[in-house]
Amino acid sequence: MRPIRLWPIIHAVVDERLTAQLAPHLLLLATLRETGNVTRTAELLGVPQPTVSRRLAALSRSLGAPLTVPDGRGVRLTRAAELLAEAAERALTAVDAGARLAREEIEPASGRIVLGFLHLLGRALVPELLRGYRAHAPGARFTLVQGSRQDMLDRLTAGELDLALLAPLPEDERLESVALDEQPIVLSVPAGHRLAGRRTVRVAELADEPFVLLEPGYGLRRITDDLCAAAGFTPKVAFEGQESDTVRGLVAAGLGVALLPLFEPGTPAGVTEITLTPPASRTIGLAWRTGEPQPPAVHNFRNHVLASRRDHPA
Repeated sequence: MRPIRLWPIIHAVVDERLTAQLAPHLLLLATLRETGNVTRTAELLGVPQPTVSRRLAALSRSLGAPLTVPDGRGVRLTRAAELLAEAAERALTAVDAGARLAREEIEPASGRIVLGFLHLLGRALVPELLRGYRAHAPGARFTLVQGSRQDMLDRLTAGELDLALLAPLPEDERLESVALDEQPIVLSVPAGHRLAGRRTVRVAELADEPFVLLEPGYGLRRITDDLCAAAGFTPKVAFEGQESDTVRGLVAAGLGVALLPLFEPGTPAGVTEITLTPPASRTIGLAWRTGEPQPPAVHNFRNHVLASRRDHPA
């Protein structure tokens, strides 16, 4: 049977005890190292001198050696105490940095908002919302995350995002959402396509057309699949992409047709947009986790987005 080595375990326990006693007094050691005077240290910390002396004595007993030795009219730290004080100063620097970040995180004027959104919404909606919010909260900071609808949903429920702009709206009891806008869905075809001269088209007329689609997991892919299914067919996949602009570019190159949101402003080069009959659209909305308190900065930005909905109703 292998013998149990107790010394490492005993040392670890002793170190943990010393750390637990030292942690509340990091500032005391760092200040004493700077002043070299117990009275001045007490004044700077705003505590009675006997309190400082008692704390130093308790730490000395825990360490098993003195922390200070007389030095003229003051004191100086022993070598062991110097090592602890150096560590204390490093720890305080890290804590100060963390406190600053935490304060900024929850401070409405300079807090950070992690906003997720679909790629296509980055063209106009997101810049418009950010510009409007920064007009009255110039210190607000944003971390912007783009991806597919499923990616945004996964990150939102996992707590990686504060808010997400999605389409269609999520059907998840863990998430709350509010509709912001209705965006028309149109048929995009190459400029020389047989349907390019039409004003309207039924989805059922596209059964034999090659489709350029977004990959599964994207909201537009789900909308396209649902519209085609309702028309009685499964779309023939010619190409799959991850961005609407790429899909639109492939359509312009004559590689297929696509169901995409109406391009604004104007119509993209090489593509003709045709209204669907009956009309189709997608709902763009803002989502967040249900029942979870939000930092003030996030709460204020959410209210700003919802106010913009009232100013521009869906």
